[in-house]
Amino acid sequence: MPLMNNEPTLRILALEPYYGGSHKAFLDAWSANSRHEFTVLSLPPFKWKWRMRHAAITFAGEAAAAFALGEMWDAIFCSDMLNLAEFLGMVPPPVRSLPAVVYFHENQATYPIREDAPELDFQPAITNFSTALAARKVWFNSAYHRDSFLKGIADIFKKMPDYRPTDETRAVKAKISIHPPGIDPPVQRPPRQPGSPLRILWAARWEHDKNPEDFFAAVRILKDKGIDFRLSVIGEQFRDSPEIFAAAEQEFKDNIDRWGYRETRNEYLEALTDSDVVVSTAIHEFFGISVVEAAAAGAFPLLPPRLAYPEIFSDKEFFYDGSVENLALKLAELAEKDIIPYEKSMEIAGKYLWQNLAPVMDDAIYRATGR
Repeated sequence: MPLMNNEPTLRILALEPYYGGSHKAFLDAWSANSRHEFTVLSLPPFKWKWRMRHAAITFAGEAAAAFALGEMWDAIFCSDMLNLAEFLGMVPPPVRSLPAVVYFHENQATYPIREDAPELDFQPAITNFSTALAARKVWFNSAYHRDSFLKGIADIFKKMPDYRPTDETRAVKAKISIHPPGIDPPVQRPPRQPGSPLRILWAARWEHDKNPEDFFAAVRILKDKGIDFRLSVIGEQFRDSPEIFAAAEQEFKDNIDRWGYRETRNEYLEALTDSDVVVSTAIHEFFGISVVEAAAAGAFPLLPPRLAYPEIFSDKEFFYDGSVENLALKLAELAEKDIIPYEKSMEIAGKYLWQNLAPVMDDAIYRATGR
């Protein structure tokens, strides 16, 4: 039974070594919608490997200082970027004894590692595992993510010459539950004008694992067929972003409405509500929050049948077969419609509103304390 709002609140010590992007959005939104009280220790989102290596030391010192001044907590919440076992080993005993919950936004066990890489390259994944082992509860943002982590860590342990942690792996499995991230309520979307160009959104980090090549290949087919469309290609960019983005900006310059990172939340939401369809071509992703947000705003999702998408959007109408040709075909079909049906996808996405998910997480972390 869910706890009522008049139940006692928890004082949660939240530790976020990489306070940016989805990590920041998740923690800010949950704490804002939660009945619990959060004390947040955070570090800027910079050099993630170094954050994993030193955050436990940094946070242990800060937590010990706060405890010495009279701060007290009922539970610890951290992300996968923290070495929780190290942290617990360096804090005062009353802090060490607190029940801890770890949230896996991503994991380091499923990224490809060269066969000739030194064993040190496996350490971030082992840190993920030891953090899960040290926590009382382990939360993943999707079942797909849980399964890929367990397979990835098992594959790494097979490389060990001996002392493989079989019992410990079973212990971690028993602690796992799924808690997807939430979204804010969508803003009002303007109606599509009949006969207007299809407005296509691609919203993801500008990296190879988001597979931009397939997306631009599909819209190239539309252009070659003379189909009218507008493009919004947005997302975080990096110094070594794939070269295809610069080439595509020139190739589709006459079709572009928005290009690049949106500096403000309002600009981002405007891109969502101004789109008829949101496309994903990702080959590596653990949830897909931008797709859920776009669907909630009324954009029709076109998704490959992989990753976490099938567990979020179960209806086959939202999927193409994963090929460039079929994606282009589906887009062309939508371009012919004066009215694109979006009620069903909005209803699905509405299940992920923070107002619905925050109480579930509140109850789950409360139960983790054993109260």
